Amino acid sequence: MGKVTGFKEFDRKTEDYRPVELRLKDYGEIFTGMHDNKHLQEQGARCMDCGVPFCQSENGCPVNNLIPEWNDLVYHDKWEAALTRLHKTNNFPEFTGRVCPAPCEGSCVLGLNNPAVTIKNIEQAIVDKGFEQGWIQPTKVTSRSGKKVAIVGSGPAGLAAAEELNKLGHHATVFERADRVGGLLMYGIPNMKLGKDVIMRRVNLLKDSGIEFITNVDVGKDISVAQLQSDFDALVFTTGATQARDLSADNRDAQGVYLAMEYLTKSTQSLLDMGSADHSDLSAKGKDVIVIGGGDTGTDCIGTALRQGAKSIVNFELMGKPPEMRADNNPWPLWPLIYRVDYGHAEAQEVFGEDPRQYHLMTKSFIKDENGKVTGLNTVNVDFKDGQLIEQAGSEKTWDTQLVLLSMGFVSPEHYLSDDADISLDERGNYAADYGEYATSQTGIFTAGDCRRGQSLVVWAINEGRGVAQSVNQYLSKVNN
Repeated sequence: MGKVTGFKEFDRKTEDYRPVELRLKDYGEIFTGMHDNKHLQEQGARCMDCGVPFCQSENGCPVNNLIPEWNDLVYHDKWEAALTRLHKTNNFPEFTGRVCPAPCEGSCVLGLNNPAVTIKNIEQAIVDKGFEQGWIQPTKVTSRSGKKVAIVGSGPAGLAAAEELNKLGHHATVFERADRVGGLLMYGIPNMKLGKDVIMRRVNLLKDSGIEFITNVDVGKDISVAQLQSDFDALVFTTGATQARDLSADNRDAQGVYLAMEYLTKSTQSLLDMGSADHSDLSAKGKDVIVIGGGDTGTDCIGTALRQGAKSIVNFELMGKPPEMRADNNPWPLWPLIYRVDYGHAEAQEVFGEDPRQYHLMTKSFIKDENGKVTGLNTVNVDFKDGQLIEQAGSEKTWDTQLVLLSMGFVSPEHYLSDDADISLDERGNYAADYGEYATSQTGIFTAGDCRRGQSLVVWAINEGRGVAQSVNQYLSKVNN
């Protein structure tokens, strides 16, 4: 490393978000976008000359980013070289630099006894500078194989697979059932965390590189898998795990109880189509909002509801409050399961005076009026003993609400596509295919991303998209030759 003692000389300092009172007035990205070279060089200098860089191991970075290398290049003010190193392993660092929770930082060797290196900030700064300087250009493919590949789903796995297949000389066509490309990048992550201009900037590069995108076509419904098989040499399913986990409780059918992804999708569609998320028929404006379930999606619901003008927001967590420091059963280099305050939590605390999260709460039933609209819900406090959930007697409580958002994760992909393709499923309902091979039970059909591995991170989707492209390329090299 350029400065071996940098981790002793410089403290960790992350990029500031825009002030809460300003960012709540719009749907612009929460990041300041002010990448100060000197500050980032100092942060890059904190990267140690460690013997084994766990940051780029499987526990750290699923795409095996060459983190120490581009940290060192940033320290030496060699930004274009750093960008080249970054793009060697990560197709879309502008996405991961914004939305990835940075498991690499959880595995940073410096993090054993000091605050970890600010890897995520540096990654975002490198790619943002690359776009600003015009270093990122469409890929020029000089030779074509004549083989055609259809990719179903335009999330990060599908986009990564398409880019890699295109680089290998194959014609890649991406089918998306929604009206815009991007999958959950487009409609599952709100603008505050990932501006849609950032997505379209990359999509337009992919188009200019020779990749075709077809929207508003739902494969398995609007067009059959058999038709695609007759038109293409190979198929890749990257549909994501879009079957959400629902809540079994009395009066679940009450109007005003929605899956989080339905709420986020309609809010973003309203923002993009009409310039305001308030035009969504699921708007939180003036309502007491309850978000059931945490994680990134729960936080995004909180942030969106705040910007729509929610009257109040409470976030129910079934589990207890995480510890401030790693527990003994959560050692380095595993991802630290600790208490964090994300952007939505900080915003709610600024508006309402307290963290919106309430722990050890289980929803027992919803309350609806004579018109079928939700007006409240009933909860009970719970504990866990020997893996068993125990309700606390006398802890029942009724909450007023007019909008309930269920953010409890996803269970599997939807199955109409796999039914039409007649491919096998694994025990969890995912499309069955071995990691590294990605071949389904039907010859010529491959799968990757959340629909294969289950709900996971954007960076894992990119990993699998890159991997499936290599498997498809090997398959194409053997057929019709």
